[in-house]
This record gives sequence, structure tokens and C-alpha cells, in this order.
Amino acid sequence: MSNGTHYDVVVVGAGNAALAAAISAHENGAERVLVLEKAPRDMRGGNTHWSGGVLRFAFDDPQEVGEILPDAHKQFDNFYEGISPYTKDDYLGDLRRVSSGRTDPEMSELLVSSSQATVRWMQSVGKIEMEPAVTLSAVRKGNTMVWARGLIVRAAHEGVGLSRSWFSTAGERGIEIRYGAAATELITGGDGGVRGVRFRTDDGYEEVEAGGVVLGAGGFEANVQMRTQYLGSLIGAAKVRGTPHNQGDGLRMAMAIGAMPWGQWSGCHATPISADWGDFAPREMTDRSNRLSYVYSVMLNRKGRRFVDEGEDAALFTYAKFGRSILAEPGAKAWQIFDSQTVHLLEPRYQTSDPIVADTLEELVAQLDIEDKPQALRTLAEYNAAAKDAAEGFDATRPDGVSTTGLALDKTNWGIRIDKPPFYAYSATGGITFTFGGLRVNRDAQVVGTDWRVIPGLYCCGEMLGGLFYDNYPAGTGLVSGATFGRIAGRNAARARN
Repeated sequence: MSNGTHYDVVVVGAGNAALAAAISAHENGAERVLVLEKAPRDMRGGNTHWSGGVLRFAFDDPQEVGEILPDAHKQFDNFYEGISPYTKDDYLGDLRRVSSGRTDPEMSELLVSSSQATVRWMQSVGKIEMEPAVTLSAVRKGNTMVWARGLIVRAAHEGVGLSRSWFSTAGERGIEIRYGAAATELITGGDGGVRGVRFRTDDGYEEVEAGGVVLGAGGFEANVQMRTQYLGSLIGAAKVRGTPHNQGDGLRMAMAIGAMPWGQWSGCHATPISADWGDFAPREMTDRSNRLSYVYSVMLNRKGRRFVDEGEDAALFTYAKFGRSILAEPGAKAWQIFDSQTVHLLEPRYQTSDPIVADTLEELVAQLDIEDKPQALRTLAEYNAAAKDAAEGFDATRPDGVSTTGLALDKTNWGIRIDKPPFYAYSATGGITFTFGGLRVNRDAQVVGTDWRVIPGLYCCGEMLGGLFYDNYPAGTGLVSGATFGRIAGRNAARARN
């Protein structure tokens, strides 16, 4: 290879984590940075484009949020009154709780302790414009918007805006991006370290040398063979909620040179989405297939039975788990049933499909794709008999403790009767977003080999990093994790370059 093909840092991938790594590398002295984007330009950006752009970070005082959103107090009455502090202990507690204590203690602590600094860095160095996440995580109570804890800020224009901003900043810094460049192999030297990348373009194979290589190429959620192999046949048939280009290439390349698999390879983020959408969510509709207001519903499978505690916790702490739960049900399909008391609470994304509507539950169920309609009516009647009246403490802004009593599967919160017509039903299935299994890395985002030694010159970030998430996922953590470890990986790759 000639000198013209040598770069200080090469980044594989072009989503949130990868571009954070590229910009961090440039910020820390890497003059020649190359980004290899497998997708063509009009499909660039990985899963970031499909994301809601929300950013979960820790803070002790709501005024810290105001520093990131300086105009929000002008947009919303009593802005700070609707925000509860979200400390590092709170954040760690949420990660540990939803992962049943399995989240990697060292990496999760690093993520949480860096989370606010990461968001501020995204805003200042990445030039990411921020806005209040009002349509995703806020509920109006009187004259005050009550915000979900830790989820007040998102990238302006959601994932589309986040992706565009990263690419704009990369362009301003002179970072080179090659589109349609599918990385196929990591090139190693005699010392076992990574020295470059081989990739395929329309013209054939090319190779580049690199002082450091950062892998930020996403998981394997779009690869039906790998989904079936690692996640099981039910997930093998799942609809893909993001990019079709995340085929596990980066993981395979890394493991081919001895990188250690890490984390929950049998786990994934599988969101409830409309069952009416195709196998891949349309790019122009981004995340608007989501159906996350089930906490106010009764959710029935095609056998006419409930199968989860819809009110176990706020949806932003259960949606990744419940998406997978739907996939395990007959036909991988469910129906979310609401009445006129709560239909106004549905998040705006429900507007991308038309509900089935009826004046009685009998008329509603008759229209649904449910095999055992008598059982569905019995389930709804038993639920209503065990549920409470809305006047008994129902509060849409928080887990309210209004629970059913006496059911085999009680609804823990928001357990009010569904008895005020008209009635509404929305279909749901599980749409896979990203996989939880990845690579073992250390605090410097260096990839660790199966011999427990660092592979020199190789770094990892984003969905390829394993060990953070198990079974479930707190909303807004993925983008912050990607930018946090992307920033670390890019900085260390730049400093360690030859």
C-alpha cells in the first residue's frame, strides 16, 4: 500500500457512534480520518436515522438541563417544576434494574458518569442542536409539562436531525467519507495489532492503512441468519425497525482476528411497532411505526389473552422487553385496546395508522384478527371486574400504583377499567432495532481478545459494544452510549496512532 492510502484513523460505520468517533479523533489530533460507510449516500447513517433522538443523561439540578436547553423555560410554563432530578445513582439504578443486575458494572458506571458531559460535547463540538423531547417523554398536568426522569433532551428533528448534524460537522472538519464501502477484513501486522482495513466498492476491493481502526458498524439485527442463530426462530422472522445494512460485518471481522464476544448475544432491543408495516420500516417514516402507549391499554394476543403486565413500569423502561414478548405470541401479533378515557394520551406516532373503532367491546373484538373471540371478551370482562375507576388515583404522568386485584396477571399501574366508549384497537408486533451481543472492550474502548489481551490498534463503540444491556433497555441510553464510547474510541485511536 502506498502512502496515499494511509490514514491516522479509519472508522467503520457512519451512525451516531461512528461519527462521534471520527470527530473525536480529529479533535484529538488525527489529521487524516476516513469513514467507511457501507450504505450508499441516500441510505447513510445507520440506525441513527430511525431513532427518536432522545438522550438520557444524569443531572442533580434541573437548571443543568436549562443550560443545554436555554430557551425551554420560555416555551413551557413552569418548565423546571416538571423536571425531577436524575442523579448518577438513579441512572445506574435504572440500568441495573432493567437488566436484572447483569449490566457490566465498569462500563455502565463509565457511561453514566460521562453521560451529561457527552451530551454537552455533542452540542459544543459535534454542533448537534438540542430541543425538548416533548412528544416522546412529557405529559401535561394542569399548566405544567411533567417530564420522564432523565429524558428531557433530544436532538433537534430527532434521529434525522442528529444524523445530518454529525455529517455536517464531519464535513466541516474535512473528514473523508467513502460511501458504498463495505468493510470485509481487518488487516493485522506481525505483532497481532490492526494495521488497516480491506473493503469492497463498486470497483472491487481496496485496502487502507491506519494508525488506529474504530469499529462502529452496528449489530446483526438485519441479518436473518444471525438473528435466527443467536436470537432464535421467533426473532428470525421479526420486522426490522432500522437500517437493512447492519448485517454483523464488523462483529465477524473482529472475531475473525480473535476479538472476544461479550454481552447478551441472545438478547435484542425489540420495540412494539404497528403490525401493518413491512419487513423494513420505511426510511422516510423513521421511528413512527412505534406503538408505546400500551401502558394505558389492555394488550391481547391472537388467543384473546393478556400476556404481559402492561403497567409494570413506564413504557420507556419496558418497551424493549415487551417488543420481544409480542414476537413470542401466536402470529407474533397483539392488539392494544383503549377507550375514550385514555385515547387522548396516545403518543403522536399512533397517528401513522388508523385504529379499529367500535361503540362496544363486542363490536370491536368482532373486527380483530383474534382466533378466540369469546376468550377475548372474557379476558376484557375479567380485567374490568378487577380494575379500578379512574377517579381512584389514575395519573398518566407517573407509575400511579392503581393496580388490578385478583387476576393471574395483574396490571400494576394505570389499571383502570376500559369501559367508556368508543373503543379503539391498534395492532402491534415486535420490530427489532438492535442486538445486545457485541465485543469486549476496556475503559479506553480498546477491543479485548479471547486471550484477555488488548488487540493493538482496534477500538469499538456503539451497538458493537457488548455488556451494557440485558433483556431490556432504558430509552435514550443507546445514543448516549454510542457517543460516549465513540468519543473515547476516537480520542484514544488518535493518540495511539503511529
